[in-house]
Amino acid sequence: MKILTVLTYYRPHTSGLTIYAERLARAFVKRGHAVTVMTTQYDPSLPREKLMDGVKVIRVPVVARVSKGVIAPTFGFVATKLVAQHDVVQLHLPQFDAPGVALRARLFGKPAVLTYHCDLLLPPGLFNRLVNLVVKFQNNMAGLLANHIVTYTQDYADHSSYLSRYASKLTPILPPVELPVPTPQAVSAFAEKHRTKERRPVIGMVTRFAAEKGVEILLEALPVVLKKYPNAQVLYAGQHQNVMGEQAYFDRLNPLIHEYENSGHWTFFGNLDPVQLAALYPNLDVLTVPSLNSTEAFGLVQIEAMMNGVPCVPSALPGVRRPVQMHGMGKISQIGDSASLAESILGVLDDPQRFAYRGDIEAIKKSYDPDSIAQEYEKLFQRLMKR
Repeated sequence: MKILTVLTYYRPHTSGLTIYAERLARAFVKRGHAVTVMTTQYDPSLPREKLMDGVKVIRVPVVARVSKGVIAPTFGFVATKLVAQHDVVQLHLPQFDAPGVALRARLFGKPAVLTYHCDLLLPPGLFNRLVNLVVKFQNNMAGLLANHIVTYTQDYADHSSYLSRYASKLTPILPPVELPVPTPQAVSAFAEKHRTKERRPVIGMVTRFAAEKGVEILLEALPVVLKKYPNAQVLYAGQHQNVMGEQAYFDRLNPLIHEYENSGHWTFFGNLDPVQLAALYPNLDVLTVPSLNSTEAFGLVQIEAMMNGVPCVPSALPGVRRPVQMHGMGKISQIGDSASLAESILGVLDDPQRFAYRGDIEAIKKSYDPDSIAQEYEKLFQRLMKR
């Protein structure tokens, strides 16, 4: 099968969406499919074409940035050529160009499947409000033109004003999650370097630094945690500097974070590769995902943590709460409530052996195995191609 995957950003850009798309594309290739990823050349230094893990990546030149998006005038021209050459089109939303690509799929008689990752809510401001409206319109047009829509969980779909309109052509498929198995030496080296045995408990947060991720909720909860556990520390993995559209948010919180850094209670790592992440997770006592709105639909990092036996404390957002509800590894806190977050974190930490939060790790790995997820997509693609 020739599969065309279309999205605005692809690796090396790091987000839950790009990680999902990369894992799924690699899984398709391993199963014998020819996969092309069409994306944008958001960084001029990136090659226009490149083979990455068997996936052909084609990047369309960008002439300007608009908020968190881009303008790529030749996107439609390239899409026309590529849609004609493939059997099925998979679109990752949010994406401004999605309806144009879905329309081309219709015209060429190729099934178009949308994977809806989350809502797009840009920072406050008149211009961003206009962009939000335009993207919302584009997403709705894509939904109408697509043959089918995939989302992570029924929980998120049931609470999404967007997805509820397309219930008749909606299928929940769990996201692909994989990490290398960490070596004992790598875990020990990480522990020694970052003093995770001396400065415990260790609270992890693995995400880019953005307002919707609820970093300030963790900051507000931290004094309560430190009162009971004075040696506790936060290890933060993910881009925290020069995050597109988030500099003002970082500048506002950074003075307090800097105080915690100086006292040994907070460490920024920046982006970690999969091998480094695999060494990080076993050094955590708990992972927190205090996200604030529907721009977070699941939180893949929760599954990565659970695969390493680490319980999680997410917010009660639809979709985001599902990993803990499904696998029992953690506690759920109220959205935007630092007191609730502190209480939930302490509830996990106060069980030193984590007996109440142990899950079936092998079953979790099997449920999110990229090969299994790719098979679910295959079945959907084949069903649509027969119509």
